[in-house]
Amino acid sequence: MTHNYEEMGFAKIDTDRKERTGFPEVVFCEGKQDDFLVEIYKKLVEKEGQAFGTRATQHQYEIVKEAIPEAEYDPTGRILKVAPKDPVEKIGLIAVCTAGTADIPVAEEAAQTAGYFGGNVERIYDVGVSGIHRLLSKTDAIQKANCVICIAGMEGALASVIGGLVSNPVIAVPTSVGYGASFHGVSALLTMINTCANGVSVVNIDNGYGAGYIATQINRLAVRGKRCQA
Repeated sequence: MTHNYEEMGFAKIDTDRKERTGFPEVVFCEGKQDDFLVEIYKKLVEKEGQAFGTRATQHQYEIVKEAIPEAEYDPTGRILKVAPKDPVEKIGLIAVCTAGTADIPVAEEAAQTAGYFGGNVERIYDVGVSGIHRLLSKTDAIQKANCVICIAGMEGALASVIGGLVSNPVIAVPTSVGYGASFHGVSALLTMINTCANGVSVVNIDNGYGAGYIATQINRLAVRGKRCQA
């Protein structure tokens, strides 16, 4: 087995990852030294023609944009990206739902990850169980999706409710939103792991990126299956 990567001393760029997995390497920006981050983005754009990073700051965007003018930044989802020159074909449908407005930053990390890698994304925000009529009014739209990402803090009950309403997989994302007894998302995490609804899987607290990645894989499989049946 060959091991192809670009040696940079402080980093090893995985140039074979897209061929192996269907996704190019993604940058976790948080905590990276400024000059390292800029050089990583430059190398990814050189090798892949694109770059996608999570947990970026405004400052990181500014230094990357100085080196790569086409870089884009979303402060809500904290996504720092350089889009490919040829637009990616959008396929299937992924629904991204939040319990509250405070969950939107994590939701945007998930939605933009799925969108960047080729999924059609429908955002359905602020449909928490404290006003369940809001969720029920969107049931038809949620049921059409090949995969549902459910993002909630506090007690995290939304994932169980959605899991009982849909036939396709639900990816639950606990968020650190909540008062003291929520333990920075641990309460929502435990609720989601202990759900009695079938078809619900759970990623780590605030891990919108992980949910968006898995949802993209599920969405691709669903589209492939439908094309084979056609």
